[in-house]
Amino acid sequence: MAGPGRSSLALRNVDLLVLAAGLPVFLLAGLPMLGYAVLAGVWLAQAVVEYMFERRANRALGEGNRQAAMGWTAVTTLTRVWVIALAVLLVGLQDREAGLAAAVLAMVLFTIHLAARVLTRLFESAGDAP
Repeated sequence: MAGPGRSSLALRNVDLLVLAAGLPVFLLAGLPMLGYAVLAGVWLAQAVVEYMFERRANRALGEGNRQAAMGWTAVTTLTRVWVIALAVLLVGLQDREAGLAAAVLAMVLFTIHLAARVLTRLFESAGDAP
């Protein structure tokens, strides 16, 4: 059982690996580091918030309160979208190139994050099937 847990954990955090891989790309391409730094900081903070809210959702689900679990999931997703969008906007107002670089990085990270969440759920539900 430890194998699927590790692969699920790795898949769930693949966006953080892509974020780390983005640093050399920004450095080598000469992209504005302000965009990377702000987006990386906000993305990491949101990852911590998502982890805490996911624990609350799992606790609510364990107690049989599906409505509360769905609420925590919705709050997590919407919070991430709004906070990242606000960060990109503020960076873009400061420096247009940095804002564009942050927006592209955010788009890549969101795509990978959402795909990883879907795949993680699929693998977890396939593991639960008899």
